[in-house]
Amino acid sequence: MAPALSRTLGPSSVAALRPSPSCRGLLRAALAPQGRGASARCAVGVRWEAARRRRMAGVRCDAAVAEKPAGEEETAGEKYEYQAEVTRLMDLIVHSLYSHKEVFLRELVSNASDALDKLRFLSVTDPSVLADGGELEIRIKPDLEAGTITITDTGIGMTKDELKDCLGTIAQSGTSKFLKALKENKDLGADNGLIGQFGVGFYSAFLVAERVVVSTKSPKADKQYVWEAEADSSSYVIKEENDPEKMLSRGTEITLYLRDDDKYEFADPTRIQGLVKNYSQFVSFPIYTWQEKSRTVEVEEEEESKGEEATEESKSEEATEGEKQKKKKTITEKYWDWELANETKPIWMRNPKEVEKTEYNEFYKKTFNEFLDPLAYTHFTTEGEVEFRSVLYVPGMAPLSNEEIMNPKTKNIRLYVKRVFISDDFDGELFPRYLSFVKGVVDSNDLPLNVSREILQESRIVRIMRKRLVRKTFDMIQEIAEKDGKEDYNKFWESFGKFMKLGCIEDTGNHKRLAPLLRFYSSKNETDLISLDQYVENMPENQKAIYYIATDSLQSAKTAPFLEKLVQKDIEVLYLIEPIDEVAIQNLQTYKEKKFVDISKEDLELGDEDEDKEKESKQEYTLLCDWIKQQLGDKVAKVQISKRLSSSPCVLVSGKFGWSANMERLMKAQTLGDTSSLEFMRGRRIFEINPDHPIIKDLNAACKNEPESTEAKRAAELLYEAALISSGYTPDSPAELGGKIYEMMTMALGGRWGRLETEEAEVIASIDDADSSEGATTTTEVVEPSEVRTESDPWKD
Repeated sequence: MAPALSRTLGPSSVAALRPSPSCRGLLRAALAPQGRGASARCAVGVRWEAARRRRMAGVRCDAAVAEKPAGEEETAGEKYEYQAEVTRLMDLIVHSLYSHKEVFLRELVSNASDALDKLRFLSVTDPSVLADGGELEIRIKPDLEAGTITITDTGIGMTKDELKDCLGTIAQSGTSKFLKALKENKDLGADNGLIGQFGVGFYSAFLVAERVVVSTKSPKADKQYVWEAEADSSSYVIKEENDPEKMLSRGTEITLYLRDDDKYEFADPTRIQGLVKNYSQFVSFPIYTWQEKSRTVEVEEEEESKGEEATEESKSEEATEGEKQKKKKTITEKYWDWELANETKPIWMRNPKEVEKTEYNEFYKKTFNEFLDPLAYTHFTTEGEVEFRSVLYVPGMAPLSNEEIMNPKTKNIRLYVKRVFISDDFDGELFPRYLSFVKGVVDSNDLPLNVSREILQESRIVRIMRKRLVRKTFDMIQEIAEKDGKEDYNKFWESFGKFMKLGCIEDTGNHKRLAPLLRFYSSKNETDLISLDQYVENMPENQKAIYYIATDSLQSAKTAPFLEKLVQKDIEVLYLIEPIDEVAIQNLQTYKEKKFVDISKEDLELGDEDEDKEKESKQEYTLLCDWIKQQLGDKVAKVQISKRLSSSPCVLVSGKFGWSANMERLMKAQTLGDTSSLEFMRGRRIFEINPDHPIIKDLNAACKNEPESTEAKRAAELLYEAALISSGYTPDSPAELGGKIYEMMTMALGGRWGRLETEEAEVIASIDDADSSEGATTTTEVVEPSEVRTESDPWKD
């Protein structure tokens, strides 16, 4: 039933401005005459008079309303003119304030809900207003052939004066007046939760309609009146309804004559039902839509048997020639009927103590089309400066598509104003990006129904709502973390851990809430994730920092040479193995007054160094450090004795203020990485050597005894290349490094496992074979007798 146009004007208003003593603001700017001291007559009957007063132009706007000619019958209707230039203003409102045409149905249904609410409220003190007008309900009937939509309600209706007052004036809301009257009369009570207070919603009908007809009957009046207007007209008509077939017992009926472009979309019953379910699912009155249905029925048909001989004995007994027998067949017939469109009740309006867990889960699955139960939910109401109700959920699994993970427009939060759906298209207004996985509904009484994203961005109410929603979300996640079993939180962390780390980067104001939720592997917990609280509890008393190492995998972290001395001293080290980890920890900086320290950077202080031994090592290996620096040149900033190595000969650490090896690797992998910034941020590299390792001792001897040895220099270069890889860096020329390794392997493996003896034996055997083959040829040579010469041969020389 047509929304009682109590909240007549919505963001698109084809409304008429009432005559007023002076026109200000928008109308003054739009309608002021061009010349000073001149007067102009508006095309729609408004006369402007301008006169110079105190160096300012005063403008008076007189609206001319066409009066009913004398003797004209009431049924012919009275014609009223909109105020000057209102058609231009209406055009702006209709086509600028609404982003989607489909919201017209939301506005009209909300008007109908207001009319029903007002009637129900007034009936408490005056039961006669209900009379016999039927149940409080809304009915929507689309007609595709006629190209119309009829919306009927059994609400309060309007009198003739109310029609002129509400539908003839832009931003004149019956609901607003009603609420004002309630506040002035304390005996009647306070705000009844009516939706429309701004008087713009009704005119959204002209988004899709070329003509609108409103038929309304108020319990306060004996007659039923009809209001009619066209989209591009500067006037509207009000007349008395005399057709008996169109009489209403109470309420309002709005008929929209759709434009040709919108007829096939919005006159479709399925489309109408979908819009009701989307926008008005939780309106507190039943909404029925006219739908085509089908049913299976059995019908009887008469057949004359042909007297043919039956093949079965039973048939031969029943059927005889010329006899008529009745047979039943099943057919599917279509019919039209009313169908309830808003079956789901708003769960957030109920007391949380009265709602079962299964009901919350069912609501979640139905509202967000999910098949898994949520990991957690919270149902709360906030009061005070801003009042709203909300039910929030943590999904049972992460989005399947990577594109949805950081998509700000996830449509996971549905915003309602007084149970009327407004939007689910937000870009960080209600939730920050890192909490975009949270799903739920928010219902506010303090936001205007005609809200847009632009209004949301500027609304102070929304900022307060966002702050409280984020706080409640953290409380919900913390409850999961504090459960006895770790299974639920492990599921949460596996699905949404990256979101929490992103929060450490984007939301510095909530670091204290985010940090306890973080989980990492460590050198003492390589299979189970631990929290920062657990790490701090397990720290020795003399440990002053939280140590971590960032690598590309758990295996790389466990075998990194930087860990050796810390593991030896039983100091726990966090493993940061995901790309976002290192940036997140650097943004936290501290936790419970403990600084985060990267063990792969210079100046690592473990707190128990032996100063005498360090001084002795520096004196012993000063010459070697200088010699290695001379061989490596600009590849390293300096060479020094290491405090972090116990078994490896050397390691390459990064400068205190530059990128670590892990960060350098990540930045190189960026699609749009800047090579110039790479060189700037890479920082210096420091080559640390372990004085207790045999290789370092051999090189120390070489630099003292044979500093120009080619083999020693090659060994120093190869040592640097090996440290480059083991420390997480990428060598500049992998092929060149491979060649050096092959050469060293050849030298190291030469003569091992008897290869040389075998080769020598093979060479000797081949030589013997050659000699024996020569001897065999000599002995088998045949000499002819004529060639045999004796010792007394005279020809002998």
